[in-house]
Amino acid sequence: MTQPTYNSTSTLATTAAGIPTIAIVGRPNVGKSTLFNRVVGSRRAIVGDEPGITRDRLYGDAEWEGRRLRIVDTGGILPEEKDLIPSEIYRQARVALDEAAAIIMVVDGRTELAGPDLELVRLLRKSNRPLFLAVNKVDSEKQSSLINDFHRLGIPKMFPISAEHGRGIDDLFDAILEVLPPNESSENVPVARAPRPRSKKHQEQSEPSPPNFNGEQANDQRPTTNDDSSHETKVAIIGHPNVGKSTLLNCLTSSDRAIVSPIPGTTRDAVDEIVEHNGRRFRFIDTAGIRRKGKTHLMAEKLSVVMARKHLEGADIALLVIDATEGVSQLDASIAGLAHESGRSLIIVVNKWDLVISGKEKPARPTKSERMRESKRPGDRDAYEERLRYELKFLNYAPIVFISAQSGKGTEKIFPLLEEVATERRKRVTTSQMNRFIEKVDFERASVPMKSRVKILYMTQASVAPPTFVLFTNRAVKLHFSYQRFLENQIREAFGFVGTPIWIKNRARNS
Repeated sequence: MTQPTYNSTSTLATTAAGIPTIAIVGRPNVGKSTLFNRVVGSRRAIVGDEPGITRDRLYGDAEWEGRRLRIVDTGGILPEEKDLIPSEIYRQARVALDEAAAIIMVVDGRTELAGPDLELVRLLRKSNRPLFLAVNKVDSEKQSSLINDFHRLGIPKMFPISAEHGRGIDDLFDAILEVLPPNESSENVPVARAPRPRSKKHQEQSEPSPPNFNGEQANDQRPTTNDDSSHETKVAIIGHPNVGKSTLLNCLTSSDRAIVSPIPGTTRDAVDEIVEHNGRRFRFIDTAGIRRKGKTHLMAEKLSVVMARKHLEGADIALLVIDATEGVSQLDASIAGLAHESGRSLIIVVNKWDLVISGKEKPARPTKSERMRESKRPGDRDAYEERLRYELKFLNYAPIVFISAQSGKGTEKIFPLLEEVATERRKRVTTSQMNRFIEKVDFERASVPMKSRVKILYMTQASVAPPTFVLFTNRAVKLHFSYQRFLENQIREAFGFVGTPIWIKNRARNS
């Protein structure tokens, strides 16, 4: 599976830059997402044989003959379908049609023309946009006769293509460029590119050399922060199905960007949207609900979980959404562990808190040990937080916010926390500060066996995002877990690093 790409830009920005939007529409399972992936050059959309995989709108940037284009993939449209999910897909597609400068209707060349195709063409003509018909799955010249039946749709600009193999797409987009208005203002606008995998070469700063203890600067007193206001902070919204991730995305972006329904697993493709707040850019990424392998049966569900993990690994900060009415489950702890181990900063978002304090729904039935620990009423915020901290001990650094994504209550606290955590994630402590810190730490308080103890000669911060510290010790030995945890707690007490995990590595002096 390829790394996720985040190359969609906001509607206002692309419109102002004169970048035209091309909407890809059609019935379910005709190859729209395959065409989308082919044009944008990445596996942005989940593709499979099951109909109805794509539900939300997916955006991507492309360039054709030197012209920048914005491509939007939509879910399969069934205009007459009255069920919740199909009607929401249709509503999302209507938004894409309103934005589009041209429309590509995709049909399956290997299936007969059906009533929904005729109905869809009738609706598309009402949009008064240039309309192009892409007859997909025409893989060779011998199959070119498959398009004859589709003349009944009355679309003169018809092209046989194979999205799987790239056949005929050049003719299609050459024709689209001919009808687009000339573009004058997008020449100086940079194209958003897919992020490359991290490597030592691309880290923020290389590992510093051993310190000079005699020549330190007098004003070297406080940690510094690599705070670049132009840096885009990627925020992945994670959690198990049906905890309110899509509702939270819509609330934070003040839009109906993602489909929301009470059906678990509604979101499949990751949906992203950019928000600017106090001069900083946040890209919120609504991921599919992560569930256990044994609970995923359809291929689309399995791929959506895989892609959710990929998008988590590509993010800077994770918003871990927990359903307040259910409490912390083992699955929540597993999802939090994925973010913690991958070095993502974390904010714990307790959603649906209004249902708990109103008494409409009670938290999940506590275990015997939980009942012994909790003597206050379930709606008490301090008691709930104490129980949550107990269940997620390894996230003692993560701030907690109680919200109701549906009503928006409490969500105003999220942006200040994101700004704080993003700053802390990129904070750098100088080597002189670290060595003064080491001198003050009483390591006798660390409950570590004598054979596992080491003498720290000096300590330095090697990198940021996440903050990584290297200990130079008198002998090569793996740090004991208790020793590492004690040192991490001491670092947090001295320097903060709110919301971000801390990585500690050690090296022997002579290695």
